Amino acid sequence: MLGRPLHHDPTVTESAPRPSLVTMPQPGPATPGRPASVRPSLAHPAGPGASVRPAPVPVDYTVATALKRQVADRLAQEVQRDPGMSEPTRQQRGRDLINRAVAVWADAAAQGRGQSTTPAEEKALSEAVFDLLFRAGRLQRYLDDQNIENILVNGYDEVWIDFGDAHRQKVAPVAESDEDLVEILRDLARRSGQGERTLSNHNPFLALRLEDGSRLQAMTGVTQRPMVTIRRHRVRDTDLAGLIELGTVDHTLASFLSSLIRAKKNVLIAGTQGVGKTSLMRAMAREIPKEERIGTLESEYELFLHELGHHEQVVAMESRESNGERVDGQAAGEISLSDLIPPALRMTLSRMIVGEVRGKEVVPMLQAMTNGEGGSLCTIHAREPHMVFDRIAELYVQSRTGFSESLAYRQIANGVNFVVFIKMVDETAIGGRRHRFVSHVLEVTGAGENGRPATNLIFGPRPEIEELRAVPLMHPSCLGDLMRVGFDGDLLNNPHGTWGKPLDVMVRV
Repeated sequence: MLGRPLHHDPTVTESAPRPSLVTMPQPGPATPGRPASVRPSLAHPAGPGASVRPAPVPVDYTVATALKRQVADRLAQEVQRDPGMSEPTRQQRGRDLINRAVAVWADAAAQGRGQSTTPAEEKALSEAVFDLLFRAGRLQRYLDDQNIENILVNGYDEVWIDFGDAHRQKVAPVAESDEDLVEILRDLARRSGQGERTLSNHNPFLALRLEDGSRLQAMTGVTQRPMVTIRRHRVRDTDLAGLIELGTVDHTLASFLSSLIRAKKNVLIAGTQGVGKTSLMRAMAREIPKEERIGTLESEYELFLHELGHHEQVVAMESRESNGERVDGQAAGEISLSDLIPPALRMTLSRMIVGEVRGKEVVPMLQAMTNGEGGSLCTIHAREPHMVFDRIAELYVQSRTGFSESLAYRQIANGVNFVVFIKMVDETAIGGRRHRFVSHVLEVTGAGENGRPATNLIFGPRPEIEELRAVPLMHPSCLGDLMRVGFDGDLLNNPHGTWGKPLDVMVRV
């Protein structure tokens, strides 16, 4: 019977094995990489009317949770008898046990109310139990939706989702209580393979990479309720041509950025949170020759260069959180990005990519840019292009006693070749949409006045013609280096760039 509440008594023991009525869905693998010739399906995000697809059949999660515990106990017994059971086998056994448990529950429910459950009800319940046991529970539905960009949880019953076009929608609870939500987060941490990460009163913060590559940040104990933010990677595998379709760059910028990679220039990618820095870095990294041995350093894997298959050798490194304290009070087992950089420099890497510089790792990163072969990439948060160097200097001074801004500026001048800034114009408050695009490309030409890095603005906006996106403004001093790797210098002679059509903004000033 479609649409009615499900029976609340799953605690029925199985009398005899019964054939499975439902073929369980396969566990959700990490999103596979697309071939280079395939463009992202998100070039046209969901419109303002976008919404999460409604669940075809309601599920009683009191039943689902009870069945999950029942199956988990039985599965644990099987794993205890066969400790070498592989994860795929464990999940297959889990599916079998879930199907059997749901079938037994369906028989009991039918006897209790005099009417059989429908196959659709049983399938929905089986999927819910599987998600609770092996995936992200009720959150999984939103993780599977390619139109969703952010999942915001302010307690178990106040849940919001952001679509790619900035449309925000409140959705149903994702747990039975705040305590249940915390337990779901702990389950995710246990299954993540990042064993040192957990959520407790002692460790109130949880940063986690989910199975599909989404990034989860959670807090409890220091907030009035458990708070969770999940940022999804809607464009997980793309190249510069794909970013042209998305409107992030035009053909001229794509060619220029590609030549920076081939010429092994050190590049900082800057912008605010959620503007697309990681996507741009991932696309630029596609331009690295596939035979090069490269290293990636991240707090949580987000670049996925070691998974996408575009490079033959990727040494992917991920920082590790503390799993306790030593007797001297220092964090035990913690490995920071700063700790990873020195050994990474001894791994015979042709270039190094740091996912995000936000702390003391700025020092060895700049030293690597200064002393290495070139071609390094990293991202950094900054609200405006002119703030990038001050942000680096701030991190530099905070990293170690005795370090000064002047030393930071000197390292920038000697190590960084280009800064690429991504901007977002957000007109959702007036009924428009968000526009993300490269707005500035600065060349660092050495030390300037007062020791600050000197720059040339190679690409920038032209407000006099209402162009907010980056268009050619001047030639870089290293143009010869870029032309030697195939860049067409004549592209810089078009003052309008090659954007093709005006930016579709509502406000023009």
